[in-house]
Amino acid sequence: MDAMRILMDEHQSLAAIIHAIRHMIGEIGAGRLQPDHKLLEAMVHYLDAYPEKRHHPKEDEFLFGPLRARTHDADAALDRLEAEHAQADARIAVLAAAVKGYAQDPAHFEAFKAAFNDYAAFYRTHMMTEEREVLPLIRKHFTAEDWARANAGFIADDPLSGTRASARAGEEDFAHIFSRLVAAAPAPIGLGAGPYKG
Repeated sequence: MDAMRILMDEHQSLAAIIHAIRHMIGEIGAGRLQPDHKLLEAMVHYLDAYPEKRHHPKEDEFLFGPLRARTHDADAALDRLEAEHAQADARIAVLAAAVKGYAQDPAHFEAFKAAFNDYAAFYRTHMMTEEREVLPLIRKHFTAEDWARANAGFIADDPLSGTRASARAGEEDFAHIFSRLVAAAPAPIGLGAGPYKG
């Protein structure tokens, strides 16, 4: 089930970026780390361009839509998840404004911290709903045809392997971006090679 493997890989990479930002915020707040504003901005860009713009549409098309066609058991959870997917631009706008505000004025650190903590809490709940409520129903109700379509859709657009980025000029290579973020992030969450060069 390539779709499930890719989905979980994408969830793990998203969780890693969120964890990295939370760690950095904690270290900055404790005075142990100087802020790397370019790295923070790059991480927020990653959250927008990767999960919001690439990951969620695949879930909607190849997993949630077919599940709705097979059963009504997931309707309430899917309604909530799809509404959250639709609010992606607003969520990222709040986070991007908080990062920009903090870069312009260190006094805005607490506002940035609060905005990011809200985002992280939202995403934790969102992914847990998918993994605990929806994925078991997909495994239960999907037909061989559903799996074939989902697997093909996820394989054709697997940002971490560079599938789509290498096939279409001008698109971002998310595996490369992720590697650069990890390289620039401070230890122990990254390799500590910063500052980030955008």
